[in-house]
Amino acid sequence: MKKIVSIAAAGILALAVGAEQSKDYVKTEITSKDRAMPTFYKSLRERMPFSLGWKDGANPKKWRKAGLAKAREIIIQENDTTPFEMAELDEERRDGYTAKRIVFNISRDSRVLAYLLVPDGAKNAPAALMLHAHGSEFRIGKEQMVRPINATDMEELPDDADEEQKAAAKKLNVALSWASKYYDDEDNEGCFPGDELAKRGYVVLAIDALGWGDRGVDGFKTDSQQALASNLFNLGTSFAGIIAQEDCRAAKFLASLPMVDKKRVAAVGFSMGAFRAWQVAAISDDITAGIANCWMATMKGLMVIGNNQLKGQSAFSMLHPFIARYLDYPDVAGLAAPKPMLFFNGTEDPLFPVESVKESYAKMHKIWTANKADEKLHTEIIEGVGHEFRPAQRKSAFDWLDKQFGNN
Repeated sequence: MKKIVSIAAAGILALAVGAEQSKDYVKTEITSKDRAMPTFYKSLRERMPFSLGWKDGANPKKWRKAGLAKAREIIIQENDTTPFEMAELDEERRDGYTAKRIVFNISRDSRVLAYLLVPDGAKNAPAALMLHAHGSEFRIGKEQMVRPINATDMEELPDDADEEQKAAAKKLNVALSWASKYYDDEDNEGCFPGDELAKRGYVVLAIDALGWGDRGVDGFKTDSQQALASNLFNLGTSFAGIIAQEDCRAAKFLASLPMVDKKRVAAVGFSMGAFRAWQVAAISDDITAGIANCWMATMKGLMVIGNNQLKGQSAFSMLHPFIARYLDYPDVAGLAAPKPMLFFNGTEDPLFPVESVKESYAKMHKIWTANKADEKLHTEIIEGVGHEFRPAQRKSAFDWLDKQFGNN
């Protein structure tokens, strides 16, 4: 009996000591009220596995096969083969090409308005899918890349202008403001990347992503994305997944046009559009080259305090659940190899830390080198340049694309 009592007493003493030691506990586990992260985010970041990421010495064909299968599984929500059934609404003659407003079925759920630019005499022509940015500017999407069609400046509207004309004029003014902020310089004003490529002989397609332009709603704003993204998760899909799938569908539609050379179809994007450009180049067989300006870094490089990616909101349009278990951003972009791809970033771009950009570029060059195609990958960090796509950058990028496609 004495032995039993002593054992019980020892147990009570041990519990007391353990209880004393366990009184310390976390008082908060969130870093801040804005751009909130768990305080243990560094531990989580270090455990990001990227199990299918590129490894030195890997067989590039086997790696791409496994990585592409997983990327498509996560990114593409369903196999949609809905007939496109394009119809033309109206057109506008421009210098060397015709700008058309068209509609087509981008999915089984959405029949959308798009801009199609067709160079004069286009036959077996190169093509470009123009992918717009985010910028929290939801009033315009395709109009970020192509000048609005049949639109007159507000100051030049006739007194008897109807509501449709007024709406077009407002959209033009927003688009010109966007161009002034990101595209123009003192020698070039009112420039739009899609129109520049049309003048070079490219058939150009520009669409609105879900929530932008003609696919938005008055008053839709940055905070509105939270509910949209959450509700799409609850519906078994995702904001980023819908955008990615529709970009693939748009690429297939563009490649199917009779005046387009299927072997020369590029994806071109700025900012979020750059993310979309390398993403669709990776997962769509219809895209044969890509230009991505101002969007590339590693996931770990963006998961740092203060980064824009931490705000949520815009991040949801580029966030595929659980992809970090398998592939990093440069891994996904690397699935495009050996296709010709161009990436620009700027040293003054606050959204993408330069060291993380360099790390991404280094990994991608390893992938293209393994595919014996490093000469097809152009990466450049431009000194003194911020988050922008100015005329000098566009000329360099478009000259490069002409060279890849043999376009004179």
